[in-house]
Amino acid sequence: MHRRKIKEKIHWLGAVDWDRRLFDSLIPLPDGTTYNAYLVEGSEKTVLLDTVDPPMTDRLMAQLAGVSRIDYIVSHHAEQDHSGAIPRVLEQFPEAKIVVSPKAKGMLIDLLRIPENAFVIMQDGETLSLGDKTLKSIHTPWVHWPETMVTYLEEDRILFSCDFFGSHIATADLFVTDQGRVYEAAKRYFAEIMMPFRSVIAKNMEKLKEYDIQMIAPSHGQIYDRPVWIMDAYRDWVTGAPRNLVVLPFVSMHDSTRQLVDHLVSALVEHGVRVELFNLAVTDIGKLAMALVDAATIVVGVPTVLAGPHPLAAYATLLANALRPKTQFLSIIGSYGWGGKTVETLAGMIPNLKVEVLETVLCKGVPSENDFKALDRLARTIAQKHRENGFK
Repeated sequence: MHRRKIKEKIHWLGAVDWDRRLFDSLIPLPDGTTYNAYLVEGSEKTVLLDTVDPPMTDRLMAQLAGVSRIDYIVSHHAEQDHSGAIPRVLEQFPEAKIVVSPKAKGMLIDLLRIPENAFVIMQDGETLSLGDKTLKSIHTPWVHWPETMVTYLEEDRILFSCDFFGSHIATADLFVTDQGRVYEAAKRYFAEIMMPFRSVIAKNMEKLKEYDIQMIAPSHGQIYDRPVWIMDAYRDWVTGAPRNLVVLPFVSMHDSTRQLVDHLVSALVEHGVRVELFNLAVTDIGKLAMALVDAATIVVGVPTVLAGPHPLAAYATLLANALRPKTQFLSIIGSYGWGGKTVETLAGMIPNLKVEVLETVLCKGVPSENDFKALDRLARTIAQKHRENGFK
């Protein structure tokens, strides 16, 4: 794909990765992704903001073929999908200086073996003149690495946001055309990458309030030419209250745990509680992460295997612990054959979750009438907790 004009002297460069289905050997990409770089030509200097994932380097270099000079390469984030092509760009434009936050310099030297004298350090709030255009550095640590920053183009009121506000969508559209689709993709992106750093992201959101942002150009996904809605969505995901929602990841081997799960779902619905169910044997783990953004309660449905939790349930529990959602309540339900330490093991996997642990319901073999009554009590408790906290 050729360079694409955003505004006068401002172009999108990069690559659309239609085929990629897994990121970091972990994150599902059902819709592919893009690697966005941006070229800004001032009256005196030219800057390239970010690059592309290394396998896509040739596409970026083809787009730069008609560019006579690059004075600066802004690296917002040291991860290779943004900065991995910098060494190749430097080969073609050896006079270019790499503009980074103080923490990024050492990381890029370690990751890409870039010479130390190639860097220009930008402090938080510092500006860089291109002549008739001015770039302002805004440090946004832990979005989602410690060295990350974003750049505000003052005259055109564009925020080049790197991973901030990004979404994994492979598309030929330069700007957002389907807000519903992008909302879902951006929420998935937030859940899988940003959610563990909610408190720091909230502070970074506050820093952006002083800027008149008319456009957001992220490093993945489409450009927001009406950015208010995505910024509002982030505020809700970061600081909004949990919803009246139970997220129930489960796995069942011989149907006993499934019977418990089905009964609890029905009981919760009767008490006015929304439920999202995830069969861990077949689920898209990214969908589970998205649901955790809003969940007030997590209930893990787990059978016992060799005296411990089923590995798929253990994985989901570790995932929830790593993502650190706003969840406030947790319970465990499941079955076992002769005994074990399933509850103790899972409880030890969630040190990052500041949750109240509710009644657990474990049955030996097939659920009995008393087990179903215990699930009814659990459903009533969850509904009451949600009402007391005003979750809607």
